[in-house]
Amino acid sequence: MMRDGYVARWQGREYQASPDGDDIRLYQPEPGEGFEEVRAGRYVRVLPASEVEDLAYVRTTCTWQGQPFIVLGEHDAWLRVEYTGGRWPVAQAMRLEVFDFGVYQGWAPAAEVTDLREQRV
Repeated sequence: MMRDGYVARWQGREYQASPDGDDIRLYQPEPGEGFEEVRAGRYVRVLPASEVEDLAYVRTTCTWQGQPFIVLGEHDAWLRVEYTGGRWPVAQAMRLEVFDFGVYQGWAPAAEVTDLREQRV
């Protein structure tokens, strides 16, 4: 599973999370005590940040064609990647899309990606 976002540990379990001021929103795909359905297959529980054991940002990184990337998502045998090398000539040579100023993204065949690893930021 490719992850790029906040995670929180509460009562010994890790959840997808979203900080919201002094609160943390926890998300899970199934119903649970204190969780409210926000849409099909998505339940949320809001807790004071002080009740959360740990909060971290997790992202998946990789190497593609010898260059560093963050993995943003996956679809079939492809990974949506964002170049983190910061060099326009490299991004241009790789035919990456200019997503924003200095931000270059593209679709990489999953079979060509190496060094997949999850990092806590």
